[in-house]
Amino acid sequence: FTCTCDSDSSITQVDGPATCENDECSSNICGAGQMCFDPSKSLRSLKDFTCTCANGVKATGGVATCEIDECATNPCGVGQTCSDPDKRYNMQHDYTCSCIPDSSITQVDGPALCENDECSKNVCGTGQTCLDLNTSTHSLKDFTCLCANGVKATGGIATCEFDECTNSPCDAGQTCNDPDIRYNMQHDFTCTCDSDSSIKQVDGPATCENDECRNDICGAVQVCFDPNKSLRSLKDFTCTCANGVKATGGVATCEVDECEANPCGVGQTCNDPDKKYNMQHDYTCSCDSDAALFQIDGPATCSYDECQVIGCSTGQACRDENISRHSLKDFTCTCANGVRATGGDATCELDECDTAPCGPQQTCDDPDLRYTARHDYICSCANETGVKIGAPAVCELDECVSAPCGDSQVCEDLDTSMKSLKDYVCTCSNGVSAAGGQATCEYDECAMQPYPCGNPAQQECIDSNTSYVSRHDFKCICRDVNRQQVDGPAMCSKNECEAAPCGKGQACIDPVQSWESLKDFTCTCSNGVKATGAPATCSESVANETSSAPVPGAGGVPEDKSDAAEGTNDGDGDGDGDLWWLVYLLIAVLGFIILAGCIVMAFIYSRRRSKQIDIGTFNQVIAEQEAEMRYGSQNSALGMQYNQI
Repeated sequence: FTCTCDSDSSITQVDGPATCENDECSSNICGAGQMCFDPSKSLRSLKDFTCTCANGVKATGGVATCEIDECATNPCGVGQTCSDPDKRYNMQHDYTCSCIPDSSITQVDGPALCENDECSKNVCGTGQTCLDLNTSTHSLKDFTCLCANGVKATGGIATCEFDECTNSPCDAGQTCNDPDIRYNMQHDFTCTCDSDSSIKQVDGPATCENDECRNDICGAVQVCFDPNKSLRSLKDFTCTCANGVKATGGVATCEVDECEANPCGVGQTCNDPDKKYNMQHDYTCSCDSDAALFQIDGPATCSYDECQVIGCSTGQACRDENISRHSLKDFTCTCANGVRATGGDATCELDECDTAPCGPQQTCDDPDLRYTARHDYICSCANETGVKIGAPAVCELDECVSAPCGDSQVCEDLDTSMKSLKDYVCTCSNGVSAAGGQATCEYDECAMQPYPCGNPAQQECIDSNTSYVSRHDFKCICRDVNRQQVDGPAMCSKNECEAAPCGKGQACIDPVQSWESLKDFTCTCSNGVKATGAPATCSESVANETSSAPVPGAGGVPEDKSDAAEGTNDGDGDGDGDLWWLVYLLIAVLGFIILAGCIVMAFIYSRRRSKQIDIGTFNQVIAEQEAEMRYGSQNSALGMQYNQI
């Protein structure tokens, strides 16, 4: 068959595909650095490809001539000039670097070597210092080699001298000799023994003595002694045993009886068949009670306590009356309750519930009473809320289920365990709470006994907030006068005579003892002169005669027709005038004492009562109950107040 190209029917191929295109650029015909392009890939059109340089220079049908200046990248570095004689692309690596100080020194395709430090090649060798003063390439063989002792040479290695014996390399008792003291002839010194000149060593101390004992030749337990440590005298050392036995030139044969240390102990016989030192640990201990029982290199076991080897279980007492090896299985195990067995454990019984391990309101059951089966008892709660093996059960009881706080209080049981009772808390809506019982949420201070406002006929008590947390807020309001007092009785009446406004020798009378009626008191002199709202003006003589006598009819004192009332003495000798004078004086003094006592008691009552009201609800209830039991229901509040005072 024949394949013919559609683009050119003259191009055919028999028995295979015809080659219809020919891309001349596929053979890299332009070379490196140029781009090839074949516009017509027909076999009829050849040599029409184009080669294009990177700088834009191109050629058709062949390689283009491109130019590149290799010196543009400064390949020579500082201190050198660069020259590229041929800048064509295919003529690279032909640039030349020339030294600026000496242009005759050049290098093609790289920096020129403008300096040459000859010392960098270690031309002086070891131990000498090299110095090249002129590192120019044109100045060679001008380096200097300097020895440690100052000897130097130019252009080559210096001949240095070094006497190795100056450092005393040989040991004491030896002589050092360095035959060649040149620097490069080291390690040739010789150490010679002073005691024997035939013994010497090159480059190190000689071995003048040979102590044969230093190699521990006699062993660990023998003492070695070498009397002559010369190399000429060998095998003259002595080995001495601890018992005095010695040998020369070898190990001595020592004897040691291991039974001397009594290794077998009491009741046993020791025998050492071979007492040579190297035959230790071969002694035999035999029981005196039974020679058939023995032990090599240690005490024999003459007794066999089965309680120590076998023993009984925990909680049982073991006893082996015959501890001979020929008497086995005769030990006894005894339980705490007296049960025993011979040759093994006894079967003991123990009811763990006997010790009441479960606690209150729980039942205990021990299913297996054997001594070896312990911690298997079962604790069950009475309310069937929990079961536990080997420990008390955790039972729960919510005390609030029975509503012990009532409908208006919130109940909370902090611990519902059966072991924690009466720990619930009752809380009022105002925050007042109590543990283990109902809380007292309200407290009417006006209901206290005795009446907190004094005389109920004169004052009215009002407690606007009866909450327990709001106390000392009640008011006492006078019924007849517009006066009131918080947390205590109000001052409804006012006796102006209590302030003694009349002065000495005058009687004071306040007809209307009210806050609404002031300055209405009357001052009366003994001669009958009166004044209202101010002290009266009495004559001086009369005032002096009756300065301490009360006025008749004033202050509740009745008029008296006696001599004392008239301020005179009738002279009849009966003394009735003087007697009435003392009576009136005594009544005045007693009245003043009673008034002062009332004021003090009122003050104490007010202070005590303010402290009383601060007592908590729980203590208040307890005090009321005690007072009721002591003084009866009618006087319970009075009794409670008395107890607190």
